[in-house]
Amino acid sequence: MKAILFILYFVSFSYALPFSLIKHETSTNDGPTLLVIGGIHGNEPGSYFAASILSQYYTINKGNLWIVPNLNALSIAMNSRGINGDMNRKFADINASDPDLNIVNEIKKIITDPKVDLILNLHDGHGFYRKDYQNTIFNPGAWGQTCVIDQESLDGDHQYKNLDKIALAVQQEVNGALIENHHCFAIRNTNTRFDDEAMKHSLTFFAINQNKPAFAIETSKNLPTLNEKVFYQLRAIEGYMRYMGISYSRSFDLNSENLKNILECDGNVTINNTSSLNFENLRNELSFIPLQSESNNFNFSHPLGFAVKKNDKYDLYIGNKKTSSLTPSFHEAGVYEENITIEVDNNQKNIAFATEFLVTADFKVILHNKDIRVNIIGYSPKKGINEANVRVSMDDLDPKYSLDRDHQVYRVEFYRGNRFCGMILAHFKQDTK
Repeated sequence: MKAILFILYFVSFSYALPFSLIKHETSTNDGPTLLVIGGIHGNEPGSYFAASILSQYYTINKGNLWIVPNLNALSIAMNSRGINGDMNRKFADINASDPDLNIVNEIKKIITDPKVDLILNLHDGHGFYRKDYQNTIFNPGAWGQTCVIDQESLDGDHQYKNLDKIALAVQQEVNGALIENHHCFAIRNTNTRFDDEAMKHSLTFFAINQNKPAFAIETSKNLPTLNEKVFYQLRAIEGYMRYMGISYSRSFDLNSENLKNILECDGNVTINNTSSLNFENLRNELSFIPLQSESNNFNFSHPLGFAVKKNDKYDLYIGNKKTSSLTPSFHEAGVYEENITIEVDNNQKNIAFATEFLVTADFKVILHNKDIRVNIIGYSPKKGINEANVRVSMDDLDPKYSLDRDHQVYRVEFYRGNRFCGMILAHFKQDTK
């Protein structure tokens, strides 16, 4: 009788850090661990969108993959290299009053974790690196399309100490599948200890001095599309994983067109566990969204989701892209512990807050608790102010109150007095039968 080995696969998330740490690990934790860091510079979207796709669409079958997709989250949202200065120049020393201090200290702890075997720091760089000067785009001063190393090899013993040899293997692999021939990768050795004073303060040189092999992947800012930048980032990351013996699978074929479609998927956000917004066709401005006045928990399905409070509004971002701006209506939290029962197209179902239900013809919220008030945004009741137990079709709703630009998604809110209990979403779909 043959023995069958089952390898369990885990994805864990850390939310206590000032950034996301996503761990793709097998149950045995055997094999090497690769740490991938995106977003140290907030105006380099190829880096952090590649890291986010790596965390969402890849499965690790052997070895381990740790991903920080949003190291400098607020700078990413603001599309700034660094709102508090260049974070990649703060690893040799940093002022105790620097706003980036906590982030730098926490990522240092992860870099020096004994389990981490190799580090990749992802960037987008200007131009296309060439050893000989051709023009302002193709020249020795460019950083784009390079595997960057600080020195040829580590000072101490390590299974991945030969940095130049590893970078050469990855360079050759990436160059085997170029979109355009001039996109070719090269190795750029900054020879940091002797030739580059600024790079002595970088993340990778910090790692090198901890005897940790570290590389920067620089895709070109001059590539015409984001999906092309992400394509080369992922090609290079896969090259490092294969070199390390990390076995992986992904849920898509790696090409520029597939990445374009993936990059358009922004997911959703759950607010305070009581409300949810889907970013597909979401309006740019939404008013009277029930929120708490003191603190609100925004839980994004996308690794690059981020909420920024600006004056009296909350701006929602996926990476450097603002998806919507919420003008709040402040309410204290109410309690509603009963099942939410709705009748949708003559079928009854129970659903939870912060969920969406599909409607073809009409729906009705079935409610017998007189302490609870239902408010269907966009519906003008003929009698009373409680909109429970009323059958509502799409024709009954004012499209200017829809959440989406296609006028198909509407809010159904529940209140106990003036306290907000939660929200469900009615999503109207035409019957295609």
